[in-house]
Amino acid sequence: MSRYSAAEIEAKWQQAWDKAGIFTAKRSADKPKYYVLEMFPYPSGRIHMGHVRNYTMGDVIARYKLATGHNVLHPMGWDAFGMPAENAAMASGGHPKDWTYGNIADMRGQMKPLGLSIDWSREFATCDPEYYGQQQALFLDMLEAGLVYRKNAVVNWDPVDMTVLANEQVIDGKGWRSGAVVERRELTQWFFKISDMAEELLDALDGLENWPAKVRLMQENWIGKSRGLQFAFTRTDGTDPIEVYTTRPDTLMGASFVGISPDHPIAKALEADNPQVAEFVAECRKGGTTEEAIETGEKLGFDTGIRVKHPLDPSWELPVWIANFILMDYGTGAIFGCPAHDQRDFDFATKYGLPIKPTFEPVEGGAGLKEAFTPTKAEKVRYIAGFAGKEVQTGEEAVNAAVDKAEAEGWGRGVTKFRLRDWGLSRQRYWGCPIPVVHCADCGVVPEKKENLPVLLPYDEGGKPIDFSIPGNPLDRHPTWRDCTCPTCGKPARRETDTMDTFVDSSWYYARFTAPHADTPTVAEEAEYWMNVDQYIGGIEHAILHLLYSRFFARAMQITGHLPKKAIEPFDALFTQGMVTHEIYQTRDANDRPVYHLPEEVESGKLKATGEAVEIIPSAKMSKSKKNVVDPVSIISQFGADTARWFVLSDSPPERDVEWTAAGAEAAFKHLSRVYRLAAEIDVEAPATDDDSALLREMHKCIHDVTGGVESFGFNAAIAKLYAFTNTLAKSKAGGAAKRQAALVLAQLMAPMTPHLSEEIWTLLKGEGLIATAAWPTPDAAMLIDDTITLPIQVNGKRRAEISVPKDMDKAEVEKAALAVEAVQKALDGAAPKKVIVVPGRIVNVVA
Repeated sequence: MSRYSAAEIEAKWQQAWDKAGIFTAKRSADKPKYYVLEMFPYPSGRIHMGHVRNYTMGDVIARYKLATGHNVLHPMGWDAFGMPAENAAMASGGHPKDWTYGNIADMRGQMKPLGLSIDWSREFATCDPEYYGQQQALFLDMLEAGLVYRKNAVVNWDPVDMTVLANEQVIDGKGWRSGAVVERRELTQWFFKISDMAEELLDALDGLENWPAKVRLMQENWIGKSRGLQFAFTRTDGTDPIEVYTTRPDTLMGASFVGISPDHPIAKALEADNPQVAEFVAECRKGGTTEEAIETGEKLGFDTGIRVKHPLDPSWELPVWIANFILMDYGTGAIFGCPAHDQRDFDFATKYGLPIKPTFEPVEGGAGLKEAFTPTKAEKVRYIAGFAGKEVQTGEEAVNAAVDKAEAEGWGRGVTKFRLRDWGLSRQRYWGCPIPVVHCADCGVVPEKKENLPVLLPYDEGGKPIDFSIPGNPLDRHPTWRDCTCPTCGKPARRETDTMDTFVDSSWYYARFTAPHADTPTVAEEAEYWMNVDQYIGGIEHAILHLLYSRFFARAMQITGHLPKKAIEPFDALFTQGMVTHEIYQTRDANDRPVYHLPEEVESGKLKATGEAVEIIPSAKMSKSKKNVVDPVSIISQFGADTARWFVLSDSPPERDVEWTAAGAEAAFKHLSRVYRLAAEIDVEAPATDDDSALLREMHKCIHDVTGGVESFGFNAAIAKLYAFTNTLAKSKAGGAAKRQAALVLAQLMAPMTPHLSEEIWTLLKGEGLIATAAWPTPDAAMLIDDTITLPIQVNGKRRAEISVPKDMDKAEVEKAALAVEAVQKALDGAAPKKVIVVPGRIVNVVA
């Protein structure tokens, strides 16, 4: 081949790798194992440059570990259940299953040309019955172990789609798809008991040394351990007291009201007898349960007329209000409001004319009452209405003092609570894993028998396609699926029509990859061998829920016997990559609204079609709506997969965003073409020269530096070294044998990034076997030590020349060599030097 032809090269070597089966993972006692995993994708139908970057990073690590003698597991699957498939069915009249599997086929076809070292024999989708049937088996085992339970809970309800929404699916108080105002509704839901593991999940974060610190902090904040005070307000009417929990008991002297949730038992009792309360509570339940909805929504309250006594002063009475910003599932569903030091309480008190009494103020200056003064617990403040501890102290010190005082006086107790709530897994939709229980009038909730798994989703409805345009869950109205017999008594029963949250599907897939086609969730020998995941790679957007739920599932699977104890933390190392960005090109329409344009429609800042200048917004996240997307398929078609891989790795550190530019892609292609040309033009018969040792010395330095770069995820730094060594090879006058050796090593070092080009060069220069299975080169330590040094020569303080001498040359010999340099002799102009000072390893000073 006379020139670099990516299309020809890449197809050829992908076929060769497949034929050799070198990426098929099997247990082996002869090699150490290495399990590298990227977060699997949702099958939307098209891969994007973010996919290319994510999976290329994992591929670099997988290929490097294969070359360093490891037995590598590098699998791929699809996170395939979820609402988008149902939405597509609603829009097109098709079926979620057909849409999903069609997209998987398309994306698999788009990913394979990247040349990823994936064991495709382990591929699965979470909507495969083989997968979700084993997920149902896991559920039954967790139910038996007491890790799953059912209870009434207040949820976000979309009245149009008629489904429960996760907090993330509520945007500005409305359903993300329907746009309907979300309501609070009490439903019977299934829950995982993740809160029982809150302490353990928090403490174990300290051991995750190879996780980014910011991810560990995000998880720590989400789990949210806090010490507070639980106590009761005595009611003036003598009925049952109102229990409250507070993390800031130091603000108790600033209390101006007691607030209860609309779902508190007192509110429910009042609702039953008082139409005004019923109307108010109904209005509250139209609001969402998300933190965003609570923080930004209008604060609404209803004075119940109930009064309570302050625990520190029985003559001090506080009103009890029902408030829409208090949730029943945290603490006791009741709080005391301290408006001076909580912004929600401040807004509420301001609206309803309640007192605002500061408890503390800044050490320097007053707090003021324009907004709540909310310092952190670590900050020191001056207590002006304190009741425990010192006048000036941190909030944490004051909280501890307040708890100690309450316990000593017997009116409260210190309680440690967690922000982490149990995981509600029920979803009222079709396209998800069915929950394998039935409801029997005689037996109650009955687990399905394992021999009856999987509980399959029905494809059609009475021989007709399921009509997804009808709101609600199709399983609720599907009598031939919904109506069944009780596994215990054999009488008529009804299946559970809720399906599982899709986070469940992605919380154990890493374990399933160890034995993806087994008739049990895992196989002990395979899990023992392959677990843990040595390197996990994915986006920072999954830093909290996915990773936290995966950590919970690993523990649950260990408890139920599906994972070894060592896998209690499933991911030994985690790397979170940045996004791929691109400029946004926009013009304005007649109404001054933005009109977006694809990159291929723009040239030199103008629209190709009309010549109209475009407004350019730099470095924005790629978005289909903004049209600043680059199609990887077209890039691969134009330049080849190796160019795309090289570019996304070379332009910036992998944890940061990388901006895709056409010029950058072209430059990457030109460089790879140059590398190919350099290798093709080597005259292997050329005799050795004096430059051989210098080239080989630089080769060993390059091996050392690139190895360090790959091992530390410094891919861009490694590529910078490869650029430099390519230039060294191009300029070298070494003989053919040395150049061939250097080019073979260059190909090996580039192989994790550009595997196809590297295989071609390896074959061109008659390397043995496939480069994909060749051992990674190791640097010669002796070649990393420079045996010569370059010293500057100054004459009367002015630099005149430099000299390269052996590192251990005697001072007298260095002096002689320096004085023999032509530029030094010219500066001396025939005069003898008065003094020559040689500073070893630093400089030669000549005084004339």
